[in-house]
Order: sequence, then structure tokens, then C-alpha cells
Amino acid sequence: MDITWLHTHRYTIGIVVGVIFGIVSRLNMLRTDYRQYPTYPHGKIIHVSLGVIAAGLGAVAVPALLEKNYTAVTFLSLAAQQFRDVRNMERQSLTKVDELELVPRGAAYIEGIAMVFEGRNYLVILTAFMASLFSILFAWYWGVLAGLLSIWIANFFKSGNKLGDIADIVPAEIRMDGPDVSVDSIYIMNVGLVDSRDKIMKYGQGFLIKPKNRNARVTISHVGQRQAIMYDMSTLFGVYRDEGEPSLRPMAKLDMDSGTIGLLLLLQEDDREKTLTALHRVPVLESAVRMPSEAGVNK
Repeated sequence: MDITWLHTHRYTIGIVVGVIFGIVSRLNMLRTDYRQYPTYPHGKIIHVSLGVIAAGLGAVAVPALLEKNYTAVTFLSLAAQQFRDVRNMERQSLTKVDELELVPRGAAYIEGIAMVFEGRNYLVILTAFMASLFSILFAWYWGVLAGLLSIWIANFFKSGNKLGDIADIVPAEIRMDGPDVSVDSIYIMNVGLVDSRDKIMKYGQGFLIKPKNRNARVTISHVGQRQAIMYDMSTLFGVYRDEGEPSLRPMAKLDMDSGTIGLLLLLQEDDREKTLTALHRVPVLESAVRMPSEAGVNK
């Protein structure tokens, strides 16, 4: 290919390479999993469309900077505002849907999802910017390499810690002392109806979640994190309850002396081995993470 032609059209080539890798990056980070979010197909269409816009913004920013058209770069601040609006839209939408869940996500889980979808658009802008920059300054194949590296970096930031990383999870016995239900030695709740007690003993699964350190102890005691655990398990394996049956809802209670969580689940699929594996994979919510060991007074 003629080198002169490549140099003349380097901006066009850079923008095309940047947009392509920005879109690929967004598609790579877009998954509809067991939580069925984003929904298929319309939820995906919305997020892919926003990804295309973000990719275009990141790719076009490079020629604007190289031509010293600094005023044109201010449109990135407008894009940031739009993506913040996306975050608000996701938050409001999920909050409305959460009211109809038998086991709700909780506000902390919803805020985490909204934060993720805003942040991933910024990762798309970064990928498109890097691919476009290297394509224009050096050659298109360097832009391809930079795009691939940026996608790998975006993958690294795509997911955080899992519950199994910060806590030990072991099965535990469910105990019934009259109307009082306990998981191992951790009191869960009082159940008055005999029929509900029988169902808990028949379908219930008990687990202990033991924090590995002081940071994990504060994190798993967060109410939002506990709600996320119960929601994930209920979504994966189904929940054995219906509306208007408060005694059959899953519960997670804290042993205030040891920091251990006693978890009572009533699932439609009674496979304790799979449940234990799934518990290790529950995401740790960013809004629930606490690190008291980093405080100067505790060092």
C-alpha cells in the first residue's frame, strides 16, 4: 500500500481503527448472565449504541488534539454528563423492577450495577483513544496492538473480587428449637407456623460465611452485601416462597462476636454442592468494601 496515501489518510484510518476497537471492547464487556441484565435484546441494543458513541468520541479526540483544536475536545465533558445520566437511568429502572422481586437486589447492588455501566463507557473511550492515537502517530498495526492491549486492560477492570476471596464458606446445620430457627449457633428468626417450620427443615440450606481478616469482617457485615448474596442464590437456583410469606424468605444474620454470617436459604434446586460453589462466586460489592486496617490509627 502506498505510504503517501497512508500518511494523507492517517486521521481517517486512526478514527476507523479506534471506533472498531472501541465497539469490540464494549461487546467484550457486555454479558447477559443469570441475572438477565442487560435484558435481551433491547437492553443490549441500548448499551451497544452507547458504546458506539463512546468509541466515536474517543477516536475523534485524537485528531482534534493533534490539530490543536482544543475547543473540540470539550465535547468529552458533555459525554461524561450523558454517561452520568445513563447511570441515573439504570438506577431508576432497576429500583422500579426491584420492587417486584421476591428476593430484591437491594440499593447497594443496584448502585453497583449503575456504576459499572457508566464506568465501562469510559473504558471504551480509553480503548478507542489509544487505538486511534497509535494508528495516527505510528502505523495502523501499532494501533491494532494498542487496541488489543487496551481491551485486555478493560477486561482486567471488568470484574472485582468474589466472596470466596475474602471469606471461608462452609455448610452448616439448620436447628429448630421450638419456633426459633438457627444456623449452627447463629439465631436466624422466630417462625410461628408449624407448616413453615416443616418447609424450612425440608428445603432449607444453611451456610456459615467466615471472614478471613478484619477488612472482610466489616465488608460481609454490610447489609447490602448480605442482600446481594441472597439475591444471587435465589436467582441462580430459584427461591421457595411466594408473596406474603415472610417466614419463608432467605435470611443472613451476623454473629456480632465472631463476625461470621449465618445464611439460611430456601431454594427450589436442592444441590448443596452447586450452591456452595455459587456462593464462592458471589461478587463483592464496591459500595460494601471497607478497609479499616488502612486507617492510620489501626496500623
